[in-house]
Amino acid sequence: MSTTPTTTPTIHWSEDRFASAAHSHAARWHSESAAPPPRRVVVADDRTKAATAYQLVCEGTALLWRGDFHNARRLLQAMSRRIDRKSSPIRPDATPAESFRLHRRARGHRARVLGKLLVLLEDDHSLTLRRAPDVRRACTEAYGLPRGDRAVSLTELLGVIGAHQWREKGVEVPALGAGSRVHPHYGVFSPVRGEYIDLVAQAPLPANPRTAFDLGTGTGVLAAVLARRGLSHVVATDISARALACARENAERLGLADRVEVTGPALYPEGRADLVVCNPPWLPARPTSTVEQGVYDPDGTMLHGFLHGLAAHLHPGGEGWLVLSDLAEHLGLRTRAALLTAITTAGLRVTARLDTSPRHPRARDTTDPLHRARAAEVTSLWRLIPD
Repeated sequence: MSTTPTTTPTIHWSEDRFASAAHSHAARWHSESAAPPPRRVVVADDRTKAATAYQLVCEGTALLWRGDFHNARRLLQAMSRRIDRKSSPIRPDATPAESFRLHRRARGHRARVLGKLLVLLEDDHSLTLRRAPDVRRACTEAYGLPRGDRAVSLTELLGVIGAHQWREKGVEVPALGAGSRVHPHYGVFSPVRGEYIDLVAQAPLPANPRTAFDLGTGTGVLAAVLARRGLSHVVATDISARALACARENAERLGLADRVEVTGPALYPEGRADLVVCNPPWLPARPTSTVEQGVYDPDGTMLHGFLHGLAAHLHPGGEGWLVLSDLAEHLGLRTRAALLTAITTAGLRVTARLDTSPRHPRARDTTDPLHRARAAEVTSLWRLIPD
């Protein structure tokens, strides 16, 4: 069934729920990955077989789920297993760059197929399926106040629910002090990899620093670390409205709102600082969702923006800290020579570098198609000054 061209993306389907004749229905379409609304939608429920569902979604038909919530999750798992059985393994002789491209392509295919199992959120963000959890608060945190019903993919909704749980629980950050936690919002990269935080917590500060900028602050964790290290004024920036709200909330939770100023959307704030810290996305590739913006940076745009703006935003004697993984180098997406050239071209030089190895479980997962690159990964803090 075709969508009607409107300013708001819409899906259409026919359904007989309360009468003997089928009626046409419509709902607003929402996708955090900017996926277009499906052109054909049919109703599915507990009677729908996994094989039938998989065939339909592979043909491009979306399924609007009307059955039990837990059965919908089981159907999603069944379709996922079918994808795995039909996927082609990455060749052992593939180059790291080829492996990365094939891995991204496979993940994209999986996301497109599984993203065609839909659910309908009512005009108060409730989910009226049997045994469905109360998702109203989670959806309000992710999408804002309700503005009518909307259709979303079940995979996206599960991500919204998971993000709400992480926001409630928080992520413990030992570098901020015993028991200190940062609470990530939906769509904001979570600081689950503590090694890059430890680098910022341990690196020698420039002489007598008072002010710092934290560019691309995300949850605000690095700004908080700098404030706890004694910086009297830390300006945290981001281009994401979600990240700005998240960083402000975390600064308040940690009792640092008087020392951490959150501003944006921007990369650099006005003025100069004694220290400028930037932890840009580590891989120069295009993100496919909001959350991936914390990992993928097309053409290294943020990296180069930081480097080329650094000298103009430092006080005399100040320095910049670039926190960057070399995973892109192991994947053949960027060379060390290209990074060093970018630093030199920006009129900067390296005074020191601190390195650390990853501690996250994926670095030890031998079943990961990118295991070799992840196992060799090193995260570095590059100390930079104007040349």
